[in-house]
Amino acid sequence: MPDAISPSRTVLLPDMRYSDDVQTRYRQRGYWGDEVLSDVVRAWASRHAKRTALLTERDDWDFVTLVARADRFGCHLAARGVSAGEAVILQHRNDTDFIVALLALLLLGAVPVLALPAHQQREVTHVAELATAVCYLGSEHAGIDTVALQAAVPSLCFSLLASPDRRFADWSDDAIGSLPRPAVRPEDIALLLLSGGTTGMPKLIARTHADYIYNFRASAALCAITAEDSYLAALPMAHNFPLGCPGILGTLDRGGSVVVPPSSAAEEAFETIARHRATLTALVPSLAALWLEAAEWERPDLSSMRLVQVGGAKLDAATADQLASKFGCVIQQVFGMAEGLLNFTRLDDPPDLIAATQGRPLCDDDEVRVVDDRGQDVPTGDVGELLVRGPYTIRGYYRATDYNRQAFTPDGFYRSGDRVRRLASGHLIVEGRIKDVINRHGESIAADEIEACLRDHPAVRDAAVFADQLAGYDEAIHAAVISDDATLTLNDVRAFFASLRVAAYKWPDKLSHIRQFPLTPIGKVDKRQLATLLREPAAPNT
Repeated sequence: MPDAISPSRTVLLPDMRYSDDVQTRYRQRGYWGDEVLSDVVRAWASRHAKRTALLTERDDWDFVTLVARADRFGCHLAARGVSAGEAVILQHRNDTDFIVALLALLLLGAVPVLALPAHQQREVTHVAELATAVCYLGSEHAGIDTVALQAAVPSLCFSLLASPDRRFADWSDDAIGSLPRPAVRPEDIALLLLSGGTTGMPKLIARTHADYIYNFRASAALCAITAEDSYLAALPMAHNFPLGCPGILGTLDRGGSVVVPPSSAAEEAFETIARHRATLTALVPSLAALWLEAAEWERPDLSSMRLVQVGGAKLDAATADQLASKFGCVIQQVFGMAEGLLNFTRLDDPPDLIAATQGRPLCDDDEVRVVDDRGQDVPTGDVGELLVRGPYTIRGYYRATDYNRQAFTPDGFYRSGDRVRRLASGHLIVEGRIKDVINRHGESIAADEIEACLRDHPAVRDAAVFADQLAGYDEAIHAAVISDDATLTLNDVRAFFASLRVAAYKWPDKLSHIRQFPLTPIGKVDKRQLATLLREPAAPNT
C-alpha cells in the first residue's frame, strides 16, 4: 500500500532523502545550488529575451513570449486553486501546449507528473492516485475519461483538456498579473517522472529542483549546447531523455531553440530539420533505424545536424557507424535512467568507443559498481548488475517504502537491474536486463503486468509472456496461455486489453496456446524453454 502523505503537498518521504552530510558535500562541490526551477525559467526571459525559443507548425515564439504565456497559464491554474507543492498530471503530445503547461507548473511551484501520451485510463488513474494529484491537464485526443478519472481519484479537483481551438497557450489570455516566486526549496520535489513499469504499473520518480537543474545543465555542457543550437524534439518530451539530457530544458537554458516536428516520422522530421536548420536530436534505436532506412530514398538535407543522440535501448556498432556516415555528424550513445545516472559517449571519443559502448558517467561523483549475485564487485570487463548513487540519482521511489527496500542497498545504491560490463576507460557496455522486461519503442514493459491482465480474461487459466525479437531493435510481446477455449484469438485478447484501458503499446503481438508450461527445477515457468518450444514451426500460433 502507498505510504500516507498529506493530500495538499508533494514531499520527500524519509526513505527518499539524502542524508545531511551528503547534501552538504554535493553543495560544496557545486552540483547543487540555491536556484529552483521557477528561477531558472523566469531568468530565460531576461537572459535570452528576443532569441527564438520555440518553433512548431503553428508558433514561432521568442523567450519573452514563451515565459509570459507560461506565466499567464500558471496564473489561471493558481486561480483554480492549484498551489505550490501540489501534484498535477500532465499528459500531452509534443507541441506548444506541453511546453507551456510544463513551464507554467514550474513557475507556480506545482509538481508536474509527466504521463506519457501512450498511457491510457488504467495507467493515468494509477499515477494520479499515487501522486495524490489535484488536477489533470490533457488533450481531447488522449482518450482519457476525465469524469471517471475524477471519480476514481478523490484528490482530483478538476481537469483541463486542450484542443486546437482552445489551447493552454490561449487559456493564458484569461489570466491577469504575474506569479510570485513559489515557496519551494532546492531540495524539494520539482517533478515526478514515471518509471518504465519494469515491475508492473509505473512508479513515481521524484526529482528535486537541485538535482534536475544539475541534470540538464551538466548534460548541456557535455554536449556543448550553445544559443546557436536548435533541438528537434522527436521523442515524447515527457521522457527524461528528451526532457533534460540535455533535451528541451538544457537547450532552452543555453538560449537555444526547441523545434517540434508534426511527428517523428522520417519524412516530416527530415523536412523540419531542413526548414529550421535543427542541429541536434535524440532518438531510440528503432526510430534511428527507420530514419536510416528512409534516408536511403528521401535524400534529406541534414547538413545542419551536428549531433544525434541515441538511447533508450542498446545501439549496435554497425548501425552506429551507418548513422554517422549517412547523417554526417557525431553520433552519441546515451545510456541513462529517469532515476538518475546518465552515461554519454563524449563528442571527442574515438569512433570505436562511440560505436561499441553506451558511454561513461556524466559526473565525477557518480559512484558506479558492477556486482555479482552476492553483491560483490566483479573484475573490470566482467558482466554484473549495475548499482549507482550520485548527486542526481534518487534515494527512493515516491510512496514505495516496501519496494525501496529491495530496489536500493542499505548504503543508498540504486539497483538498476541492468547487466553491464565496465571497461578500464569507465565506459559501459549494456548486456541486457536482470528483470523480466520487453522493450518496445524504447519503453520497458514488465512481463508480469501483461501476464496479470491476461489472467483476468475469463477464458485464461494461466499465462506467460516473453519477448520475440523483431527486425531491428524492437521486441514483440509473445503471450502463451493455458485456456479451455481453443478458439481464443489474438484479436480477442487485444479487444480485452482495450476494454481494460491498457496502453496499446502493451498489447500482445502474438498469442500461442499451450497445455502446460515448462518449469525450472524450483517450479517457475522456464521462459527460455517456452520460447524455444513456441518458436518451432509446429507450435500453435494464433
